[in-house]
Amino acid sequence: MNMHTAGVVLLLSLGSVSAHTQVTSLPVLQKAIALPDGTGKFDHFAFDMNANRLFIAATGNHSIEVLDLNSGKVNEMLTDLGRPHGLAWISEAGRLYAADGSQGDLKIYQGTPLQLVKSIKLSDDADDMVYDAKSKLLYVGHGGSGAANPAGVAIIESTSHTVLTNLPVANHPEGLEIDDAKDRVFVNIAGAAEIAVIDGATHRQTDGWKLTRAKDNVPLAYDQEHQILFVACRTPARLLVLDGSSGKELADLPSDLVADDIFYDAELHRIYLIAGAGAIDVYEIDTNRIVRSLGAVPTSAGAKTGLFVPSQHALYVGVPATGAKQAEILLYSTR
Repeated sequence: MNMHTAGVVLLLSLGSVSAHTQVTSLPVLQKAIALPDGTGKFDHFAFDMNANRLFIAATGNHSIEVLDLNSGKVNEMLTDLGRPHGLAWISEAGRLYAADGSQGDLKIYQGTPLQLVKSIKLSDDADDMVYDAKSKLLYVGHGGSGAANPAGVAIIESTSHTVLTNLPVANHPEGLEIDDAKDRVFVNIAGAAEIAVIDGATHRQTDGWKLTRAKDNVPLAYDQEHQILFVACRTPARLLVLDGSSGKELADLPSDLVADDIFYDAELHRIYLIAGAGAIDVYEIDTNRIVRSLGAVPTSAGAKTGLFVPSQHALYVGVPATGAKQAEILLYSTR
């Protein structure tokens, strides 16, 4: 089902054996949480630590479902959306932000129960987003379908809900990631096989790193300790390993097909790549920046997005409804 060979090792730099604690077990399925009938495909998730609830962009249902993780039940459903994609929960403000692809806006929800309090107009295919807690800025990718809807990254002040700028990029933005240490934002530009690098202080693109080993780069994750960027590509299905300072491609490893989400576990120094072919591909990096594949955990065909919650040592994966099979959330323990 997957292309991994356990024990494949790629050397990114010379050095001794890893000093990290060795954990050999892969993520273990703890339970499957059934979702209401009619729930279709999923996109991105967000997590509210205080209330222990999971926000699910149920794109196929044109809704956002709020899953109470204590009871395992959906206790709220935000409806009248087009195609919800990226989500962000800002706990100090008690607000949920949702990018709506077909309605071309950023929706803001607040209160108990959650109510729509504001919409910020973007353009078509408003997609993934990332929140910089230090600057209180949201970076939202959108557009790219044509001249009337150019591709850009909207930079939004989360307290005043002011759009500070709309930074043009080469093509539709996919995954985004923050580099806190150097105040940068990495943006996957899949249509151009490029990583756009945005300066968080000037809000300008300072670099564009062209990929040469693979393309259709959708999700990405950043390892700040080792200054390594992990970029999951679909054509061919590979995990690219880039130097976070120069953008140099250091290595590439095989992955399963249709990568759509990827997360870095800073405690275990692991990478979890969720692939729509039906697998979680697991890799690890050591102190010498040696990356190796640990293998793959089977999920279900079409299960391509989820969320890693470090405080719970938990990886959630959304499985869409197919035929008579009910949609569900798979909960994996990562340690």
